[in-house]
Amino acid sequence: MAVTFKQMVAQARANVPGVSSAEAREKIKADPHTFIIDVQDAKDAGACGLIPSSVNISLGMLPIRADLELPEHLREPNLADRNRPVLVTCGAGGQAALGAYLLKQMGFTDVAYIDGGTAAWKAAGFDVE
Repeated sequence: MAVTFKQMVAQARANVPGVSSAEAREKIKADPHTFIIDVQDAKDAGACGLIPSSVNISLGMLPIRADLELPEHLREPNLADRNRPVLVTCGAGGQAALGAYLLKQMGFTDVAYIDGGTAAWKAAGFDVE
């Protein structure tokens, strides 16, 4: 049976915690080692701004960049530690939930998505680049 984007996002949200922008900001302050990933495609990333210190890795490339069995030049070094805190964002939160769920399936133990994405972060009055 075919599923829709909306159904995939709902499944992801049922399996990975979402955090508010305020909770994400506190998590980053409490642990500056937290890795923030914006999973929008490069051409879309930054349309509503980027969370400071976030790294753009498109949703399509995320499983490649996080796969420890692929050649090192394909991987994102910041994703080598499966216990490192990771927050995933995008424009509005749907792709972020999918990205966080994907990372959880790949063995990440401390991963969440920012509910409402970078748009919610910006609406909360937090800095964007």
